[in-house]
Amino acid sequence: MTVPLTIVIPTRNEATQIEDCVRQLAWADEVLVADGDSDDDTVARARAAGAVVLEHTGPTIAGQRNAGLARARHPWVFALDADERFTDALREEVARTVAAPQHQAYQVRRLNHYLGRELTRGHWGRDWVTRLFPRERRYLEMRVHEHLERIDDIGRLEGVLRHEPYRDLSHQLEKMDRYARWSAEDMYERGQRATVWSLAARPAGRFLRAYLLEGAVADGRRGLVSALLGGCTAFLKYAHLWALEASRPADRDR
Repeated sequence: MTVPLTIVIPTRNEATQIEDCVRQLAWADEVLVADGDSDDDTVARARAAGAVVLEHTGPTIAGQRNAGLARARHPWVFALDADERFTDALREEVARTVAAPQHQAYQVRRLNHYLGRELTRGHWGRDWVTRLFPRERRYLEMRVHEHLERIDDIGRLEGVLRHEPYRDLSHQLEKMDRYARWSAEDMYERGQRATVWSLAARPAGRFLRAYLLEGAVADGRRGLVSALLGGCTAFLKYAHLWALEASRPADRDR
């Protein structure tokens, strides 16, 4: 018997992993893939695996998730990414929860695997995300780091979600630049501008916080690489923000 739940997965060029992701969700009654104009065979592979695919759902992950929420057949939705996998314990807990919910939404902890091993410290070691909630909820429209509208009553699930955000180091570097650029565009539209302080001190601060204060040092070389690249991501974000300013005459004249 399937669980009366809709799972929404935003995608763009996820052909390498979408089939495996969808096939492992046969226990859920509805799986919606909200695709953002993939130019590989993500759509065909998702359909072959059994998902309902919504095409041309927008350029942002928030917009894709919201398109799926608007089409959800069941009252409760789980927001999943193509690089995430349910554990058996989480699947069973979600089934029990949607049958008798006690909160307005639920968070789940992600186990983040980085270059073949789980990270237990730093940002990745304390990664709670709100993913189970009623279909009436919506994500705030942002290019990156999308999040749900405010929910006051949020519970926590004990089961965990397995997450492998990068196929390899090259994939991580490509995602770093893309997400940094998107974040810079959001910041620019909010009126934020890059300063010498933000270009120099913020990346260093992000590295030191992750490596020392949050304990990534305990994850050995993986923790060091992860923390350093986190600092690089912060630098790229502000560098992209400065580049936007430099390319706009109104900002150059200030």
